[in-house]
Amino acid sequence: MSDGARPRAAVVGAVNTDLVVRCATLPRPGETVLGSDLERLAGGKGANQAAALARLGVDTSLVACVGADEWGDAALAALASHGVDTSGVRRGTRATGTALITVDAAGENVIVVSRGANAELDLARAAVEAFDVVLAQLEVAPEVVRALAQRTNSLVLNVAPACAVDPATLRRCAVVIANELEAERLDLRALAHCVVTHGSRGATHYAWGDVVATATPPAVDVVDTVGAGDVFCAAYASRYLTRDEPAAALRFAVTAGALATRAIGAQGALPTYEEVRQWLAPAS
Repeated sequence: MSDGARPRAAVVGAVNTDLVVRCATLPRPGETVLGSDLERLAGGKGANQAAALARLGVDTSLVACVGADEWGDAALAALASHGVDTSGVRRGTRATGTALITVDAAGENVIVVSRGANAELDLARAAVEAFDVVLAQLEVAPEVVRALAQRTNSLVLNVAPACAVDPATLRRCAVVIANELEAERLDLRALAHCVVTHGSRGATHYAWGDVVATATPPAVDVVDTVGAGDVFCAAYASRYLTRDEPAAALRFAVTAGALATRAIGAQGALPTYEEVRQWLAPAS
């Protein structure tokens, strides 16, 4: 643990501008559908997870790279408004990362990401060893993820978006978090701790391939599922900091993820610690 009174978290990951269009149904391959006016929102898995952690009351720093452009300025301002320390975010030579997002009437989505400045992220000036937990995703370069796994023993890795990861890197992680599709690429028996999310059906915690805990989320009025997985990851990491048992950590995380679907945008409905505890109280 760190020397300070409060545990500290670092998030290493992407910062994007989300360009969102809503439509009645998602287009099939080759199909064109009419949608809503274009919305520009703060996003990127790193930014989303950092903002969510900070909203949950965790002392959070972000290590990232944005462009020297208007969208980079807006992203940093949004993060600061949530209480994230952005002193570890540097400016790159490429444009700020962008995500093209289509959302249907049920809140389901399809996303295409252009990395932009995120591809320039490195850890040369990032003292990740000083943090009690490091949360990362796969929107950054594979060498960044490998370096993190070698430099800290408290890496919580969200293997999204789905892509190949060196098995040795995965084995060094404290926890691996994957959705059902991403988990198909993993050998759960080789991982000390792996959390698999099942969308509205909740999540399962595996230890060396064996189920050790499950949890289901509360029923909420879903508006937008964009970013719900990022809030889940942040909430789980926040409970990793407090060394919760797997069942308690899962309950907290699925509840936070569900609450994040109640407004538009990846950072539009970030729950606080108090809100999550209030929703958990009836079940406790």
